[in-house]
Amino acid sequence: MDESPTDREVSVALVDYGLGNLRSATRGLERAGASVEITDDPAAFAAADGVVLPGVGAFREGMENAGPLREALTDHAEAGRPLFGICLGMQMLLTTSEEADHEGEGEVTGLDLVPGTNVRFDVDRKVPHMGWNELDVSRDHPIVEGVDGEHAYFVHSYYAAPDDADAVVATADYGVDFPAVVANEAGNVFGTQFHPEKSGETGLKILRNFVDYCAEQ
Repeated sequence: MDESPTDREVSVALVDYGLGNLRSATRGLERAGASVEITDDPAAFAAADGVVLPGVGAFREGMENAGPLREALTDHAEAGRPLFGICLGMQMLLTTSEEADHEGEGEVTGLDLVPGTNVRFDVDRKVPHMGWNELDVSRDHPIVEGVDGEHAYFVHSYYAAPDDADAVVATADYGVDFPAVVANEAGNVFGTQFHPEKSGETGLKILRNFVDYCAEQ
């Protein structure tokens, strides 16, 4: 198995806001060559080479739990530093989600780092979309280096619909082509709808790409 080409250990702050697969994400990042600190301390975000925002669950609960960290996450991103959202964490990078409206909870504002909304699957297939699906890389970005045509593991009922089509880095097909990877215009804020920590060698490649990207910044 190839090792990550980084010359030094990369430090990653894994955001602990009560909704995430912290243990499996930590293992995956460590396998990719990172030193991981699970934290809710904004000072740790500033000290780390990169920040990972994991997430499992509902958009409203995610934003409410992460509310005290909103400013720190936004500052980190606006400083041009790497921020990687996973699953719900990716959806939280966007502006809004239909999920709160669907549940009768009204509008909830996301981090608005990748402008757009999250919409519910409206397909003649079982929802949530759960299982392995093929990645179709739409454009170049360091996070997807070497994974075009590979398969990743998804569990979700909503998907990102960015305002700017160029924000879509890779797609997958589930009755509709939906964004599997998104990124902001600067490229330092990005997310995967799938779980790289559950996606075998493909996921490990994604995590190594992230670690390498952090090392180069």
